[in-house]
Amino acid sequence: LYKAEIALVEVFARHGVKLRLFHGRGGSVGRGGGPSYQAILAQPGGAVQGRLRITEQGEVIASKYSNPELGRRNLEIVAAAVLEATLVASADPAPRADYLETMEALSQSAHRAYRGLVYETEGFERYFWESTVIAEIAHLNLGSRPASRRKTTAIEDLRAIPWVFSWAQCRLMLPGWYGFGSALRDFLAAHPDGLQVLQRMHREWGFFRTLLSNMDMVLAKSDLAIASRYAELVSDPALRAAIFPRLQAEWQATVDG
Repeated sequence: LYKAEIALVEVFARHGVKLRLFHGRGGSVGRGGGPSYQAILAQPGGAVQGRLRITEQGEVIASKYSNPELGRRNLEIVAAAVLEATLVASADPAPRADYLETMEALSQSAHRAYRGLVYETEGFERYFWESTVIAEIAHLNLGSRPASRRKTTAIEDLRAIPWVFSWAQCRLMLPGWYGFGSALRDFLAAHPDGLQVLQRMHREWGFFRTLLSNMDMVLAKSDLAIASRYAELVSDPALRAAIFPRLQAEWQATVDG
């Protein structure tokens, strides 16, 4: 998405058209949520330009707008961030090419680890359905759409809200962090000065800083002791022993990184 925004900024500028991005934000980090102020300031230079459109979904509406004072405060935060991103952040230099290359390497490694777990691990679908409350969520009469797009248990048919909510309920918060520990390990193994590079990126690049801040929040909310109790619901001991330690190891690698 960040790369797409950079490309859009360049295309619109080249053709003399004013750009206004439309962001859909969920409540959880795994669905694009997180603090609005930091998220807006983390956009590429030129992506805001005094114009921003946002749709807030689900429980976020109640948490941010159910009370007039809360609603006013939230609008103040968004307006201030848009002004700052337009007047200050847009003047900042574009991210260094090596930062973008580093982010691309981290993204690819994390993507491989995440897909390797969710779509390529034998028995993971069963583990998910037995170790979380997804079966109960699917039968709740909540929301405007069913939990799955089709009447199957396939993870690829599951909608984002029940997927994220299920992992939140068992305190793993998996969509918000899984894969980053593997990405860090691979990057540091391939680059002797990798730690210094990442520290410099954190200091100088708002996008990377916001990404790590959101991940810190998600990890702070996770609780492996509670997650292990949910894992005991898996009826096959061999399946449980094959997957839960893997989740623990990735969580620890992410925290240590």
